[in-house]
Amino acid sequence: MKFNSGEMPVSALLLGEFADERVLLQQIFRKCGWRLFEASDRRRALHALERNPVRVVIAETSLPSWDWRKVLHDLRKLPVPPQLVVTSRMADDHLWAEVLNIGGFDVLARPLDPDEVERVVASASRHFETSHLRAAKPVLRTAGAA
Repeated sequence: MKFNSGEMPVSALLLGEFADERVLLQQIFRKCGWRLFEASDRRRALHALERNPVRVVIAETSLPSWDWRKVLHDLRKLPVPPQLVVTSRMADDHLWAEVLNIGGFDVLARPLDPDEVERVVASASRHFETSHLRAAKPVLRTAGAA
């Protein structure tokens, strides 16, 4: 999947059921002019990630036979891995520290707060873009540098 800086709006993959909050997330993304893809399981998620320019994955802490740690592991295998935001009704400092230490981007407490969702997703998308641009820039060597 190719990403071009400045040409792509924020895009995210919603991974999980999000039964009570799906409509809220759809409204937030629509209001912001962002794209939201959805998948309820690993197979559908990987299929969506292969075909869509996703910058952020928003995943529930646990899914049937897949949890956020396994999601992060699978994301790291992608050529351009999106940022992972984990959601949980039991969001606490321990989960937040674990997510950040293992390489996730952030944690959103549920029930979701629209302003917090907008802030975290926008920040994760910016971080994706700067990381991707940094990785894509060639390293310039000066004369005499080994």
